[in-house]
Amino acid sequence: MKRWLIALALLGCARHPDREAPRPPAGEVWLSRQQLESQQMRIDLVAEREVTTTLDAPGRIAFDDLRVAHVFAPVSGRIVKLDAAPGQRVRKGDPLLELDSPDVGTAFSDVGKAEADLAVTERELKRQRELVEAQAGAQRDLDQAQSAYDRARAELSRARHRAGLFRRRGLDEVTQRFLLRSPIDGEVIARAANPGTDVQGQLSGGTATELFTVGSIDSVWAYADVYEADLSRIRPEAPVQVRVIAYPDRTFSGRVEWISSALDPVTRTGRLRCTLQNPRHELLPEMYATVTVATASRKTLVVPRSAVLHVGEERVVFVQTGKTENGLLKFQRRRVILDESESDVVPVKSGLQAGEAVVVSGALLLSGML
Repeated sequence: MKRWLIALALLGCARHPDREAPRPPAGEVWLSRQQLESQQMRIDLVAEREVTTTLDAPGRIAFDDLRVAHVFAPVSGRIVKLDAAPGQRVRKGDPLLELDSPDVGTAFSDVGKAEADLAVTERELKRQRELVEAQAGAQRDLDQAQSAYDRARAELSRARHRAGLFRRRGLDEVTQRFLLRSPIDGEVIARAANPGTDVQGQLSGGTATELFTVGSIDSVWAYADVYEADLSRIRPEAPVQVRVIAYPDRTFSGRVEWISSALDPVTRTGRLRCTLQNPRHELLPEMYATVTVATASRKTLVVPRSAVLHVGEERVVFVQTGKTENGLLKFQRRRVILDESESDVVPVKSGLQAGEAVVVSGALLLSGML
């Protein structure tokens, strides 16, 4: 069949009977006008157009930081009661769990000790002043009494501040029980607490464990990492389409809200962020995503998508390069490098020049003639 097509392409270009007809070089096909029309092939000129391309970047789904709270225990202790379960709606101030914590009782007793120490140092300071005024005491003793009084006053302020953290949570007496409460309105998204478990507190100087994640995923953030070379193509407020593996046939729309002002020193990428509405809670934090960003429009060479053929790993088009001596039209297969685009026209990075004629309909038939 292939040989027959080549022979058909060369009909009408035969020369003297005793001479062999010329053959097209590798990568070329020669056709007459009649053959072009009979196969309904169409040729168009390469031209520049204003196009908006897209850029795909790997990303992930994350909490909206303004709608989530990571809850830690401020004091160390043992969990004696759980008041909130995953998925439960809570209001700001609602109890999440109850701790049996010696730190709470210690905080209140520290206030009493600090008040007693301040009273003692205040009396000593008063006595030393009277002695100095009566010229019966040394200035050095007065200075030491003043320093002791200042330290005691600072210690009382610190103890009252720490105890005040618990009083704001409804504790007004010396006790070892502490209620950990929700800092915001929302839903218990995650819980890492079990009755009887000992936990480390943030005020104890150790490494505290996050016990609850409270918040809302009615809207979430999508982050994407964009290579340094592509950052100049992205503008704030650019439309964004996000896809996740869990819902391959769906896209979630947003706009670029923030572009980082520094690159990651290891990956050499910049980060961008957009907000996605998530009323059905389909998008979950830490999901991997593909983020497609519409880049700024620019004027560039384009070809119709129908003109592009995939040959192995390459993309090729057929370009009309002239005529033979017998008047046959020459078509050359040429490798091109294209930009990604979902529209009917594809931006050309290299391989073509403005004004060149390419086959936009019937290119597959020409490929079969090679």
